[in-house]
Amino acid sequence: MSAPAVLAGLLDFRRLDLLAAEDSALHRLDARAKLVVALAFVVCVTSFGRYAVAPLLPYFVFPIAVAAAARLPAARLSRQVALLLPFALLIALPNPLFDREVLLRVGGVGIAGGWISLVSILLRALLAAAAALTLVAVTGFPAICGALERLGMPRQLAVQLLFLYRYLAVLGEEALRMTTARELRGGGRPLSLRLYATLVGRLLLRTWDRAGRIHLAMCARGFVGDFRSGERSRFGRREIIYVAGWCGLFLLLRTQDPTHRLGAALLRLFQ
Repeated sequence: MSAPAVLAGLLDFRRLDLLAAEDSALHRLDARAKLVVALAFVVCVTSFGRYAVAPLLPYFVFPIAVAAAARLPAARLSRQVALLLPFALLIALPNPLFDREVLLRVGGVGIAGGWISLVSILLRALLAAAAALTLVAVTGFPAICGALERLGMPRQLAVQLLFLYRYLAVLGEEALRMTTARELRGGGRPLSLRLYATLVGRLLLRTWDRAGRIHLAMCARGFVGDFRSGERSRFGRREIIYVAGWCGLFLLLRTQDPTHRLGAALLRLFQ
């Protein structure tokens, strides 16, 4: 995949805020409820053992149900989730090299624990990415930062997160223009490491200049270190039901292991 394609894919994350402007029952829920449920989901998914694969599968019901209820475009979300998987694959690839103990045999073929843990890492990354993307798509990143502040995060940190999200797209657009122009002038030839270093240096200089202009524009508009969204806090009965329902389901899936019970029932059935 070429550099412009990667940058274009990363910039597409910024368009999730457009989906957050839609109207549905999930969109109208308080951002804190959706954030707490997403955090509980990630905690449950990451709490499994290193070789857990089948117990993770029932957790796909959460991002699928949220995307369906909010009428989110499945194709766009799938592309963005797939864009994050190579990073998880880079982390998981060494596992088969260091963990060679055979833990499972399928048709006489032994499967080492490293391959099982690799699949487990990919599943966790897929679930976490899907939960994060659906959260942004039904809430919007500014509302998420506001919810984090209301839940106790320092205001300065919440504002910095919002700045990072907003102006990462600006930086990405600048990098995309520079990379595309360089590839066109180079006749499509791949860029060398030295040229990439030159592009990075020029990008840093342009970023410094852009940051100065943005700062002056914000000071001229009366920015004093806080964003006022005007959104009212409305954590009511619907939010309590949403949090209690999903967290109860996550806890049930974590403690009861329905995949193990289903597998045991199928074995008894066919014996």
